[in-house]
Amino acid sequence: MEILIIEDDHRLANIIKRGLEENQFTTAVAYDGEMGQKLALSKDYALIISDIILPGINGLELCRRIRAFKPHIPILMLTALGTTDDKVEGFDAGADDYLVKPFELRELLARIRALLKRAGNATAETSHVLSYADLTIDTHSKKAFRSNEEIKLTPKEFKLLEFMVRNPQRVLSRDEIAEKVWDTHFDTGTNFIDVYINYLRKKVDKPFDRKLIHTRTGMGFVME
Repeated sequence: MEILIIEDDHRLANIIKRGLEENQFTTAVAYDGEMGQKLALSKDYALIISDIILPGINGLELCRRIRAFKPHIPILMLTALGTTDDKVEGFDAGADDYLVKPFELRELLARIRALLKRAGNATAETSHVLSYADLTIDTHSKKAFRSNEEIKLTPKEFKLLEFMVRNPQRVLSRDEIAEKVWDTHFDTGTNFIDVYINYLRKKVDKPFDRKLIHTRTGMGFVME
């Protein structure tokens, strides 16, 4: 499990990083709000730990932005402010829990484990909803959304998109796509997979600035 730490105090960030890694977590660290946002939206972390007072984007605004794209990732806020109003403001921004500085590492670990357990239960209940970046698909209703805008897809386009969302940042060969999406073997004499990838690009990528579907020449396609 990888945890993102967003903390401008380098000493504290390194203490948290070391403590988590000693407890079998992997970590990524950002020291300001802009880099925190960039990392948070680049992949699905198991959990995000963020200070409230950060250079650039403050932690509350950062939390709101992450929530808009990653509604299911647990967010634990750290702060030196411990009044009820401060906590309410943090929860209203979308935080799942709140830890006041200074704190002991064992308390941080206990909060993390509780949040991960809760998130695991929630994921089991809502596993029909898949998301990557600002793209969300519902495998029950067979609907897809990007930045909350619905994308109209054919059944086969939806199945292809679902397969890519379930396998983000992994190069998918034409053979694998043919087998998993079409239940057949890829015929090198045809280009039907490329055609469907282009269909998806026109609907999923073309109307938006950020492109998610990419070609790896000679290897296949990747969502990243």
